[in-house]
Amino acid sequence: MKNFIWLVVGVGIGFVAAHEVNKTQQGKRFFTDLDAKTREFGEAISEGYRKREAELHAALGEAEETIEELSKP
Repeated sequence: MKNFIWLVVGVGIGFVAAHEVNKTQQGKRFFTDLDAKTREFGEAISEGYRKREAELHAALGEAEETIEELSKP
């Protein structure tokens, strides 16, 4: 329980500090840049996931076709 309280206190202090930094012009630029990089990273992960999923579906389709061909007498 004690660790949880410290976690909550740390999150609260971090939130207040980020809010104060965001009030400055330099802070706004920092958070805008951070937001853009985070979105770019998320999009890259999403794109990679979709690409890999398509590859796996294609491989599965090829495997099913091969199994069907080998099952035919």
